[in-house]
Amino acid sequence: MPTEKQKHYSTCTLCEAMCGIEVTTQDRNILSIVGDKANPFSEGHVCPKAMALKDLYEDPERIRTPIEKTAEGGWQEVSWDYALDKVATNLFDIQQKHGVESVATYLGNPNAHNMGSILFGPYFYRSLKSHNRYSATSVDQLPHHIVSRQLFGHQSQIPIPDIDHTQHFMIIGGNPLASNGSIMTVPHIKRRLKAIQARGGKVVVIDPKKSETADMSSEHHFIKPGTDALLMLAMIHTLFDKQLIAADALLGFAADLLSVEKYVVDYPPKRVANLTGMSESQIIALVESFCAAGPAVCYGRMGASVQAFGTLTQYLIMLFNMLTGNLDRQGGMMFTQPAADLLPHSGRGSIANFFTRVRNLPAFAGEFPVSALAEEMLTDGEGQIKAIVIGAGNPILTTPNGQQLDKAFENLDFVVAVDFYITETSRHADIILPPVTALERDHYDIVFHNFAVRNSTKFSPAIFPPAETTKTDWQIYLGLAERLDKLNGLPTDKYQTLWQKEPKGVVDDLLKSGRYRHEGEVLSIDLLLKKPHGIDLGPLQPDLPEAIYHNDKKIDLSFDYFMADLTRLDKHFFASEFSISEASGLATDESLQLIGRRHLKTNNSWLHNSQRMVKGTNNGWSRCTAQIHPDDASKHNIQDQQLITVTSRVGKVTLPAEITEKIMPGVISIPHGWGHNKKGSQWHTAEQHAGVSVNDLTDEMVIDELSGNAVLNGVPVTIEAA
Repeated sequence: MPTEKQKHYSTCTLCEAMCGIEVTTQDRNILSIVGDKANPFSEGHVCPKAMALKDLYEDPERIRTPIEKTAEGGWQEVSWDYALDKVATNLFDIQQKHGVESVATYLGNPNAHNMGSILFGPYFYRSLKSHNRYSATSVDQLPHHIVSRQLFGHQSQIPIPDIDHTQHFMIIGGNPLASNGSIMTVPHIKRRLKAIQARGGKVVVIDPKKSETADMSSEHHFIKPGTDALLMLAMIHTLFDKQLIAADALLGFAADLLSVEKYVVDYPPKRVANLTGMSESQIIALVESFCAAGPAVCYGRMGASVQAFGTLTQYLIMLFNMLTGNLDRQGGMMFTQPAADLLPHSGRGSIANFFTRVRNLPAFAGEFPVSALAEEMLTDGEGQIKAIVIGAGNPILTTPNGQQLDKAFENLDFVVAVDFYITETSRHADIILPPVTALERDHYDIVFHNFAVRNSTKFSPAIFPPAETTKTDWQIYLGLAERLDKLNGLPTDKYQTLWQKEPKGVVDDLLKSGRYRHEGEVLSIDLLLKKPHGIDLGPLQPDLPEAIYHNDKKIDLSFDYFMADLTRLDKHFFASEFSISEASGLATDESLQLIGRRHLKTNNSWLHNSQRMVKGTNNGWSRCTAQIHPDDASKHNIQDQQLITVTSRVGKVTLPAEITEKIMPGVISIPHGWGHNKKGSQWHTAEQHAGVSVNDLTDEMVIDELSGNAVLNGVPVTIEAA
């Protein structure tokens, strides 16, 4: 007979918002998932993605046992011991034959939502001793990390908007209504944005597309893709020109802050207006309104990062907040105070300690730019990648020039995927090692409490006890690391301790050594188990100089590092009075500027195998469309929903046009994460809503030279009726 129904209080791990969820189960079945109204951080809010946790857990196409590709090309189940032994032995043999650099790793976004991967995965990466490490960081937030490493001394000490206390929230290239926040952990974002307006404040969105967030904003301003650095230079110029500097409180931490003026003197709003698509008066009004608001914050996210001058843009955004007195100020850009703070125990972020073999691109924090991955596989010679381990990633869909990378994978001797689907990337694997789903493992948000708009703490134990035939990510990585160390003749004594401690033991240590007490008791895992909804630890607090990781407790503005990029910027935008399109290498009259977009239900490509996440679409097209402005449609004689071919330097895709005035003229928007049309992948719901991969258009040779981050926005393309 079935057992009684049980309620569990857990955390949704499908985006950064850390929403508390109430999961009702019976035996090993999930009956419902709803928002946890008693969770002090999310207060019952949950978005439609939460139910996808049930879909992932129940999906009949999810892999539950290790599988190996047979000589005939099919898959067969194998035991865990066999799979782990074979993976470790093959990786060891390849490194013995071709050198340690011949094995690479690529880590996808879900690792950041997995405390086991965060805490114990590094034992495996270090056991390989290879510099060929890649991740989704360099198609996303790498500029944020570099700015914070240089200014504040740690790659993850990224201040975030104090949205609950600000009077003016300026969003550049972000759409938090679709993302639920991004490097800003913020459940119930819509309510919080409305609260700003209800207290007399403003929400201002600057974006080439009138997004869901822009729809509810106080103001929206179109900007040409890739020109945000010009806008920020002009806005900082205006601060000095209009005598709006209010940085006295920060000069004790950044004595040379006002020296910024000499770098922006040549960028008045009048000079950059046409290039950005904004008027001189618009730019000045943006600054004056921001400075008159009281506490205000300027926040740049994905669209501001994944462009040719993304790192310079994020740096200038931080300077703008500092010059207006809005860093470390309530209602401005503030540092968080997490209960389990990993930052003091983690790497601060090395820069250019080593370089890629082919293009000589610098590493950051031990990782190479993923734009270099394919060429490192395809170029013969010492150090060529011969094998790769993919951890919860699908780079063929999510990194530049996916077609080239797809071919590069075919060139490898051995591929391992830590994944529970046969995806466009893992279909190349020789062995797939499937971890459990999120609800089958313990969870604590090691990463996202560092970006939360309010301090809180919560531990979510596994809802279902692990089956004997399953393993978590950390057990997979630790098992591989122990085997590799043994093969390399290294001591393995430490692993006995790690197996016993488990990741939750590390979290327990961090909590006990942290800054908080609750009702007189030291925080611990045991205490949090008694508080299943979590504990509120209060609003963000000013934290300078303690928040600075430099030894002198000063902000290092690093002008030489960042402002040197102005030379490249001037050449790109102003040399010979070229237009943006001409500087990008395509004719002005024909090219459009490509940008991405995201949807609330499809933040991640692997949610596309959930029927409830894709239902209502027409074979994927109603979400995977090319949005263009009516003027561009008329110019190219294109009708709404007509199939068009979009072509870039590296490839072409065909998909329906969606004609809308919500996109800026001269811009085309295609969402990321689609393209489920590769032979050999095995997730049929996703394939029924295949769409196309925008990264068949993005160019691996075009990067933000300051950071190596991929350029996904501002890619020049041409269009024609298919």
